[in-house]
Amino acid sequence: MLSKSFFGYTRPAFRYELLSTTLPQPIAVAVPSTATLLLPGEMGPGKSESLKVGTNVKTGQRLAWSPSPGPSVISGISGTISAIESQTGNYGQKFIAITVARDASETFDDQFAAAVPQLDAQTLSDHLSMAPGGPALNKLLNAKKPINTIIVYGGDTDLLIESNLYILKRETEAVNQGIKVLKETAGVEKVVVVVPAESFQNFDGHFKGDVKAVPSAYPGAQPLMILYQLTGKMLVQGQAFEDLGMLFIRAEAVAAIGKAVSSGRVPVDKILTVVDKKGNKNLLSARIGTPVGDILGRLKITVNEGDRIIFGGPMTGTAIYSEQQPIAPDTDAIMVQDHADIHFSSDYPCINCGECIRICPSNIQVHMLERFLEAGQYQEGADLYDLYACVECGLCSLVCPSRIPILQYIKLAKFELARVIPAEEENE
Repeated sequence: MLSKSFFGYTRPAFRYELLSTTLPQPIAVAVPSTATLLLPGEMGPGKSESLKVGTNVKTGQRLAWSPSPGPSVISGISGTISAIESQTGNYGQKFIAITVARDASETFDDQFAAAVPQLDAQTLSDHLSMAPGGPALNKLLNAKKPINTIIVYGGDTDLLIESNLYILKRETEAVNQGIKVLKETAGVEKVVVVVPAESFQNFDGHFKGDVKAVPSAYPGAQPLMILYQLTGKMLVQGQAFEDLGMLFIRAEAVAAIGKAVSSGRVPVDKILTVVDKKGNKNLLSARIGTPVGDILGRLKITVNEGDRIIFGGPMTGTAIYSEQQPIAPDTDAIMVQDHADIHFSSDYPCINCGECIRICPSNIQVHMLERFLEAGQYQEGADLYDLYACVECGLCSLVCPSRIPILQYIKLAKFELARVIPAEEENE
């Protein structure tokens, strides 16, 4: 008798979370005693004029290594800078970790409020690029690659998460205000709001932009999948969304922009989905920069030796290694796995079962691509086996009986090629 796995000859019908009409009230996490802000980039030569240990900062204040336009972070609390250190993130990304010790009283920065009457794209980028949702507003400033379409995606890209969809349903007015601001400051006329198909009737006609439905089955809400569903196009090697004149922004980020302009204050509170070891979910509200340990403590979730903490969902999330790791503007979920439930990856060789090919939404020959990437031959994998057609959904890693970390190989390859190609172009 022939036996086969559940995934052998069909693709799983995983469904995204669709909130009921009765929306829960997020559990509030107390303002932390210390908050850590991750400023993209490295410490420049010499000392910073504005970032110094002992400097007082206000809630909502923009912090940057230099006063010139560039990467910045927004302080989630009022207090005093107690430490400034270099930190390395995923795939070698560099950050400057700024730790702020909270003061007894809270004061709000008024620089953004003063700039609102003469609001432009540069001001938006300076003050709101690290607001909740982490919008890449700096891409609106590139005259060589003008943005003509903004895609606001209102669903959540991974399973078990409901943070972004909650914002879309709960803060419709703020989202509309944010869309208006983006149109006026960036001169972008076309705004498309993307929602799960099963919720389309709840949103059609409610937003100041075209509302389009995407499948409620995973991975339909991945940005690369949305791009293909809306335009029939895929990104090629070295290409980004802005090369097509498009900018993807989460509904949470658009709502943050709307609230910031309406109130004159930069929002600093994040909505998070927290999934505990038993799979129970809770929506929480916490300040940007809050340590993970404070959030888990609010829900009385204990992390023991061997347990795993994950930023993101079960398909595409990334493990972290300290409860002091802070939540960032784009952190939409935290998962905790019991050590007994963890299936570790391995170095077993591919057995050519074909499960990864059957399940791939992009129809890539994953088993061949993985061989090149595992050997570090990233360019060959991209040229021969459609690396850039991958939507990074993680389904291949899920079904692999050899437990090969295929998704991690793919992400690493794209990261390395993204570093190499600009350097080669500069040399030429």
